[in-house]
Amino acid sequence: MFYSMRQIKKIIFCIFVVMIFLLTGIFARDAQQSGEETASARRLITIDDLFKIKRVSGPQISPEGKWIAYTVTETDLEKNTSETAVWMIPSAGGEALCMTGKGSSASSPRWSPDGKYLSFTASRNESKTQVWVLNRLGGEAQQLTAVPQGISGYAWSPDGKKLLLSISDPKPEDLDEKVKKEKAKKPDPWVIDRLQFKRDNTGYLDNRRTHLYVYDIAADTLTQITSGEFDESQPKWSPDGCRIAFVSNRTDNPDGNRNTDIWIVAADNPDKGKTLLQVTINPGSDSSPEWSPDGKSLVYTTVTEPEIMWYATSKLAVIPASGGEPRILTGTLDRNIYSPRLAPTGKSVYFLLEDSGENHLARIEIGGGNTLVRPVSGPRSVRDYDLDKKGNLTVLVSEPHLPGEIFAVDGKDLRRLTNVNDALMGELRMAEVKNVQFPSKDRTEIEGFIFKPIGFKEGLRYPTLLRIHGGPVDQYDFSFSFESQLFAANGYLVINVNPRGSSGYGRDFSMGIYRSWGEKDFEDVMAGVDFAVEKGWADPDRLGVGGWSYGGILTNYVITQTDRFKAAITGASEVLFRSNYGHDHYQYEWETELGLPWENAELWEKLSPFNRVVKITTPTLIMGGEKDWNVPILNSEQLYQALRRLGRTTQLVVYPGQHHGIRLPSLQKDRLERYLKWYGKYVKNEKDDEGKI
Repeated sequence: MFYSMRQIKKIIFCIFVVMIFLLTGIFARDAQQSGEETASARRLITIDDLFKIKRVSGPQISPEGKWIAYTVTETDLEKNTSETAVWMIPSAGGEALCMTGKGSSASSPRWSPDGKYLSFTASRNESKTQVWVLNRLGGEAQQLTAVPQGISGYAWSPDGKKLLLSISDPKPEDLDEKVKKEKAKKPDPWVIDRLQFKRDNTGYLDNRRTHLYVYDIAADTLTQITSGEFDESQPKWSPDGCRIAFVSNRTDNPDGNRNTDIWIVAADNPDKGKTLLQVTINPGSDSSPEWSPDGKSLVYTTVTEPEIMWYATSKLAVIPASGGEPRILTGTLDRNIYSPRLAPTGKSVYFLLEDSGENHLARIEIGGGNTLVRPVSGPRSVRDYDLDKKGNLTVLVSEPHLPGEIFAVDGKDLRRLTNVNDALMGELRMAEVKNVQFPSKDRTEIEGFIFKPIGFKEGLRYPTLLRIHGGPVDQYDFSFSFESQLFAANGYLVINVNPRGSSGYGRDFSMGIYRSWGEKDFEDVMAGVDFAVEKGWADPDRLGVGGWSYGGILTNYVITQTDRFKAAITGASEVLFRSNYGHDHYQYEWETELGLPWENAELWEKLSPFNRVVKITTPTLIMGGEKDWNVPILNSEQLYQALRRLGRTTQLVVYPGQHHGIRLPSLQKDRLERYLKWYGKYVKNEKDDEGKI
């Protein structure tokens, strides 16, 4: 048989294509095998890795746009301390520079308007928190302010000649060292006459307030520009430096409502703020004011349904700086918005947008149409951002396998700048994170995240933990979760559900638990468990549940309504609600949602898990901070006492000196160790060091 030259060429071409196909398959297989070998060579995440992760925050673009300042917090487990330092990195990318030394923390970096100085706050040389400055040409940091009681916030004036300071009224011991020594020996009692008389992390509240001051740098003079029985916050200079907008609740009973308004005071006010302009009159919370470039208007966030407090959706509004009728820019957007910033043109507003398990950077036009765009979106969580006068954007982003890092926004693309945790993350095997949706009992669609255990294989069922978020108005999102990764590294399938009450899904979804805690949200989290069981991933005979704060509260509801779980961990939770009235710091929130406890006792008692404690058979680890006034340890003690009296399997762990958040690194480690031990014993039936189950 003879072939023409054309046929021969065709045959050779076909053979060549087949060879390429075969070689590609071999290379792909080898690459996949190599990738799997590389992944398997990485180690599993451990508890100690929590303290190796560095926390990045607060990006600030320099005036000329060439540098970005930010902070990095590191933890020293051995010394049981954390320390924050100021860094900066070229906005074009390159090597990061540490600007503050070891030995004391520095935070709140800000650039002077001319870009010559990088300022920050720090408490050094046994002094209170002050403003310090670094000359970018070199040299040591210099202390700029010397306020005896310290400062809580600051901002440069537009011309760079002054600082706007937030300062709390001093205590006598702040002004006199002799008095300080006497108070240490003979402390005075707390004398209380306020409705809101305590706050977690602060303690008992007196009548000292936080006011605004203007510090003239060259003259070294400090001028108080607001006063009275009110607190001022979120102050912002007007573009011309002549006025200051701020947020304050100046109603007759500021402890009895959340009616903050936006006010304006002259920057050279001679009467300590007795002469003010009230800009907003909405009975809800108005906050986060931002001036338009021409100084004629303000954009801000507003809550127009104060009667439903934290279940309401925050809106974006614009109002003339002289006062008048506000215009809601996001009236049809049923999602929470935060941190508004006006674009340099003044024609649009940037803000952070919470949306269905994601957190985006969004922008909306102020003029007609109010078109919404999302410069940074997708399966990620934008935690913070900055915007310079040229419109350049930088964002702090976290993703399921990425602790927060800083990125520049280049059009529709993100360009990564910092690599603070790359070395550590390169050592670790990360669990696969799956975003899921499933129907609840009443067919409402619920969203969640499932962390598959390391080495997960289809067809096998795994011990499973339902971990519940706090809030209740909060959400699990596409950010890095150390806790869930740790559980997955220890062989657990982890279920994170956003039940009703969660934010990110609109007003009505959040309101789904209003005056009915432990009902729809219970059904929603259980639907997440059922979903994982139906998928063949979760072992229905090896289930655990737990959470902190409202996550602990909902855990209490879960174990009073089902015995499906082999172990529960309830942290910083509430059980007997009326006992918290006047003991925690939520008097306003309790009254708003449930009414006065002596007038509406039936509802208070109906919602209290304590009244169904006899139904709890699940082995329950109970935890909390000794000095928690957010959710007082009283609740944990009551739950423990009841379960112990009933002869149930339980244990109470109280962390000394800790508030709602456990901050001491050694105690954070202890908590995680106890999590793994409790779940290991009762969910996995693991033996302890003595060989006992």
